[in-house]
Amino acid sequence: MPSLIITETLTQTQHFNMEQDDRRRNKNLGKNFICRLQCMFSHSTSERLSLEDTQQWSQSLERLLESKYGLATFRTFLKSEFSAENIEFWLTCEEYKKIKSSFRMSSKAKKIYEQFIKARAPKEINIDYYTREQIKRAVKTPNLQCFDDAQKIVYGLMERDSYPRFLRSDIYRSLLESLATDAVKG
Repeated sequence: MPSLIITETLTQTQHFNMEQDDRRRNKNLGKNFICRLQCMFSHSTSERLSLEDTQQWSQSLERLLESKYGLATFRTFLKSEFSAENIEFWLTCEEYKKIKSSFRMSSKAKKIYEQFIKARAPKEINIDYYTREQIKRAVKTPNLQCFDDAQKIVYGLMERDSYPRFLRSDIYRSLLESLATDAVKG
């Protein structure tokens, strides 16, 4: 009986220590990530990552993607989940829509198709057969809207699946926690 009590006490102590270690690790994760984000963008602007901005990411995926820090954080999260092709495709489509030259449009459309759309593409996105075939035909004479349907599908997947997981992730929670701690310290 005494050995059972000692074993239970040791187990409870180990569990408590593991929880403390996890909290410490998450706090450091948030601090380290804040440093990485600010270093990434320090050359381009003096705008700093704030708690208020970071909290607003939870309002919508659109809000998250509008923030350069939010986009970078979400991208890092998707890489950790091995689904970065979704955000890469979405961003590539956003860039594609800005093309003015028909020659560049044709060239870029073929690259996007090869990289993301065709079956067994290196960064194949999860779209239905009909959409894939529609894009395959559209790429032969591309226009600015030829990837719109696939982009909507991918955005929807991110919004329904990846984004809620991001909001529950250690990376986002520890980032919020670190910024909240810094805000309290002043």
